[in-house]
Amino acid sequence: MLMAWLNNPKKFEDAPEPKRVRTEGLWIKCDSCRSTIWKKDLEANHMVCIECGFHFKVDAVTRLAILADDGHWATFDDNLRTTDALNFVDERSYQERLAKAEKTTGLKDAVICAELKLNSRPVIACVMEYRFIGGSMGVVVGEKITRAIELAAARKYPVVIVSASGGARMMEGALSLMQMAKISAALTKLDAAGLPYISILTDPTTGGVTASYAMLGDLNIAEPGALIGFAGPRVIEQTIRQKLPKGFQRSEFLVEHGMLDAIVPRNELKSFLSRALEFFCDPVE
Repeated sequence: MLMAWLNNPKKFEDAPEPKRVRTEGLWIKCDSCRSTIWKKDLEANHMVCIECGFHFKVDAVTRLAILADDGHWATFDDNLRTTDALNFVDERSYQERLAKAEKTTGLKDAVICAELKLNSRPVIACVMEYRFIGGSMGVVVGEKITRAIELAAARKYPVVIVSASGGARMMEGALSLMQMAKISAALTKLDAAGLPYISILTDPTTGGVTASYAMLGDLNIAEPGALIGFAGPRVIEQTIRQKLPKGFQRSEFLVEHGMLDAIVPRNELKSFLSRALEFFCDPVE
């Protein structure tokens, strides 16, 4: 009987395969404390480390979902696309970079502008997407944010801008730098209309974005540990020929030196914004 069983190949074919548990991608290691975290627990905690509070980078859609009531918002100006006015080419052409960024993010440029309700209060929000060419500010980003501010002024809504950017987009040259003044001018009109603008700076917020609208809020707040500055630390050290202090250009350093109003953990952001807008605005009807 034993030999008959061994000589029957079907017996081997019908034998059940051992169960395998797939764990790849289910765990994430914290960049700060090196703890291994169950991915679903991390996502439920808005991508903030449960052990040490380290804030992982998140995309623009995730940020909108954190702010918007019931995860609902209405975007506008989604179809605006930049042109390659300079026919810019470095290691690759600008057109190739744009195509790759669009494929990666599903966006046509580095900001999402939306109308949403934050604890029942209508708000115009602009959230930058760092995965789109480093969240750089080009003509389309400048135009979309300017239009969003003008829409807020027309509807008497407050404005919230979440910055995550490497600065002005070098592939668009002086045209990108013009957006600094353009957005700043729109914010001046918003201020004249008596409407608040809250700026949220995340990791990283640098260059021309820091030098313009990211620091022009009625309230400037940041996530813990965010890199915030104009020039990079290496450039500064080479210029002044001095070693920079520990933690230089991190949000904690900036609050200590009076350049930011507050540091707000991601889990507390929505409630903080709600309280701030209650102070700045009329009660919600």
